Amino acid sequence: MVQKYQSPIRVYKHPFELIMAAYERRFPTCPLIPMFVASDTVSEYKSEDEAIHVIERRCKLDIDAPRLLKKIAGVDYVYFVQKNSLNRRERTLHIEAYNETFSNRVIINEHCSYTVHPDNEDWTCFEQSASLDIKSFFGFESTVEKIAMKQYTSNIKKGKEIIEYYLKQLEEEGITFVPRWTPPVACKLESSTSHTRRPVSPAINVPDSATKEGLNNKEILNTSSSPSELTAGTPDDKLDADYIKRYLGDLTPMQESCLIRLRQWLQETHKGKIPKDEHILRFLRARDFNIDKAREILCQSLTWRKQHQVDYILDTWNPPQVLQDYYAGGWHHHDKDGRPLYVLRLGQMDTKGLVRALGEEALLRYVLSINEEGLRRCEENTKVFGRPISSWTCLVDLEGLNMRHLWRPGVKALLRIIEVVEANYPETLGRLLILRAPRVFPVLWTLVSPFIDDNTRKKFLIYAGNDYQGPGGLLDYIDKEIIPDFLGGECMCEVPEGGLVPKSLYRTAEELENEDIKLWTETIYQSASVFKGAPHEVLIQIVDASSVITWDFDVCKGDIVFNIFHSKRAPQPPKKDSLGAHSITSPGGNNVQLIDKAWQLGCDYSMVESPLICKEGESVQGSHVTRWPGFYILQWKFHSMPACAATNLPRVDDVLASLQVSSHKCKVMYYTEVIGSEDFRGSMTSLESSHSGFSQLSAATTSSSQSHSSSMISR
Repeated sequence: MVQKYQSPIRVYKHPFELIMAAYERRFPTCPLIPMFVASDTVSEYKSEDEAIHVIERRCKLDIDAPRLLKKIAGVDYVYFVQKNSLNRRERTLHIEAYNETFSNRVIINEHCSYTVHPDNEDWTCFEQSASLDIKSFFGFESTVEKIAMKQYTSNIKKGKEIIEYYLKQLEEEGITFVPRWTPPVACKLESSTSHTRRPVSPAINVPDSATKEGLNNKEILNTSSSPSELTAGTPDDKLDADYIKRYLGDLTPMQESCLIRLRQWLQETHKGKIPKDEHILRFLRARDFNIDKAREILCQSLTWRKQHQVDYILDTWNPPQVLQDYYAGGWHHHDKDGRPLYVLRLGQMDTKGLVRALGEEALLRYVLSINEEGLRRCEENTKVFGRPISSWTCLVDLEGLNMRHLWRPGVKALLRIIEVVEANYPETLGRLLILRAPRVFPVLWTLVSPFIDDNTRKKFLIYAGNDYQGPGGLLDYIDKEIIPDFLGGECMCEVPEGGLVPKSLYRTAEELENEDIKLWTETIYQSASVFKGAPHEVLIQIVDASSVITWDFDVCKGDIVFNIFHSKRAPQPPKKDSLGAHSITSPGGNNVQLIDKAWQLGCDYSMVESPLICKEGESVQGSHVTRWPGFYILQWKFHSMPACAATNLPRVDDVLASLQVSSHKCKVMYYTEVIGSEDFRGSMTSLESSHSGFSQLSAATTSSSQSHSSSMISR
């Protein structure tokens, strides 16, 4: 398996030239990196005007590995080749390194870049990426991978310290300024006669033959055709190391890399409309920074939020008066760590009465609103206390808990709430303080604990009777001044006291069932299943030409192809499949087929958009300006893996990918709307009228638009 690393942008608040002076002092050896024994210059090239300097070194490393492993491998040192391409004109340094030793067994590639900060030309940015691919190593592949990752991460941590060490050394020598490169006098005269400004060239990658053939500077500049992938971006595009530490906390280099790589994937598939960094980080922590697992549950959660409009719950949903009067919970200041504190007097709450009066779904929605408020409070406290706060503390008072609370429908509702919260709000609970637990509590704990994640369970602190008043109790986590009055403190707590819900407020089972259905069908999105050989199609009739068809869909499972067709005649109403598989509503969503198999493309109907291949997890929004009246068909079709052109046989990667889509079934969640051309404001803004936002968790939404007479599509 290939291991990858991507660093955040590390900013040095010093000019590029001074950083380069410090960097050069790392060679031929660096005492701050004990494993870096020596380096020899293999080749070197300088342009006539000294703007370009390319040097290739062979570096000797003493890897900290078991002696037995070194003996088996037959080496004492490992050699790497490092190529530095310095462009003083553009003020960039690009570094490429790869292993020379065991290159047929282990492939290591590293790319680094020093560039000028885009917003401050007196600052310097550093960015780094690397990959490790161990093909074989005498049966010690796993051991070698661990050693390599350990060595690499330790050197990453030292990187900034080393530059700062040499900067301090330069300062002690009286060197605090290094002048920028300026062209020779002849170049100045030549440039002054030109009426056009020379465009900024991309990073220079000088070929090895340059030193042998003596290419001049102009020829070398002409050989560069594409910018380096490591060019530092704007702060909005990439994460800054100082920002991570300030708002997200202390992360290891590999944790930073996981966050950046998952964030990049979301940017590519959702075009910048991604959750806030702290929310992405929660899902990574919930899966021990396994990117694939975190990505899966994050995409599922984002789809769930979008489908049920959870992002707008605080602004659009008002809790029923019964909840406001009898739900014994509320926010109460913060704990000693600055986390928002939520107090729940579960023992005083009539769970049976609340379920009978409101139903399970209303209770769930109220708990979701509490969690959404918790996310807001975490952001506010991060700003107030000046340190990352991404979770809250919950204080649960169980005084009064009895067998009434173990009423089966009530426990069922509690388990459902726990399941939804665990799936969509991971790592938001920093600590759970359970106070005054009665004898009946172990019974409730036995029922509930299997549904709680192991990491969450470790955050539980349980106190029986008045134990919370002693050492290791409440005072260790909450300041004395804000301990609620009902727990013996002096602070008045505004949390409702609960009590029995009047039976006059109870509703019948039928009323509750209808209310539950209403709550969770209040969504503009529809779900559909797409099968191999059975696409899902939506019919839209257009009366006025130049109308705008807009769409917004998520690919929940599998890969699909999105098409738009036009027909002058209406297709026949869909018929139910004899097997009951298609054209009917199923638990996974609808599947409707409108295009008759006898229809011929180009004769009975025509394609008005190029097919768009959409991968699992992608969110796609776009619009189509209609040219003719008639019937338009939006189609989501199963995407079959292409066969190898030479042999007509599927590739191994394609076969493995196809196995991941069980039963050749895909799922999409979609919304469509037709808007008059005079009301269409361009690209994605048209969807705002239907509240088709992606997520309030998104720090910023950038719409990617492609203006065309017939369509605009953005992912």
